[in-house]
Amino acid sequence: MMTIDTLFQIFGQTLVLIAVGLFILLILALILGRILLKKDILIFPRLIIFALDVFYSPLKRLAKSLGFDESMVDHIGVEVRNKVNEKRFSKADPRKKIIVFPHCLRNPKCEAILDETGLVCDCCGKCAIGIIKPKAEKMGYKVFVIPGSTFVKKIVKNNEFESVLGVACYEDLNLTMMKLADFSPQGVLLSRTGCFKTKVDVKTVLDKIGYKENNEEENESFSYYKDFDVGCTDKKHKMN
Repeated sequence: MMTIDTLFQIFGQTLVLIAVGLFILLILALILGRILLKKDILIFPRLIIFALDVFYSPLKRLAKSLGFDESMVDHIGVEVRNKVNEKRFSKADPRKKIIVFPHCLRNPKCEAILDETGLVCDCCGKCAIGIIKPKAEKMGYKVFVIPGSTFVKKIVKNNEFESVLGVACYEDLNLTMMKLADFSPQGVLLSRTGCFKTKVDVKTVLDKIGYKENNEEENESFSYYKDFDVGCTDKKHKMN
């Protein structure tokens, strides 16, 4: 008959095996993620996403202990989700897609008002949002500029859509894409982060949404912001 000491011994050994297995899983997820970032080769994406979703905080601590920047975990998460959802996103009807921008992209002189959908951009062209928004809206996209994550919940609750493109810093983008996993999310990282005067590569966003432009001169202007009047097709969203 098995004694209590034997039971405790088996239990302890089981815990050790689980801990070792978890450590190996986390190391493997980091290695596979690094391969993606360095060589653009995606291996076992579902395994990486599982590890990121379930062991997000331990992965960040492990990355830091190994001498890596914690943001690498979020960078891996964004790139893996982009790869996994790329085809589904591109096949979705633009009229059933949304784009979500952070308010920190706005120009310091921005006069946009805030309503229940976020900032109501008038496309003055002084920041990346004003350049991208009218082009995306002409394709059928709904564009939102939000000051916080609570607005994401409102958008999901009050709008019907199949796919979403988000623009944000590493951590915010990865966590938002994690929460919106059912909407084949795509993400574009800010080229300059912070809480003020952030930037995003306009051409990267336009490429993501499938925007085509015949005017080569205008394409060249996407690498910087111009102060010109672009004009919105729809300045205010209607809540469904």
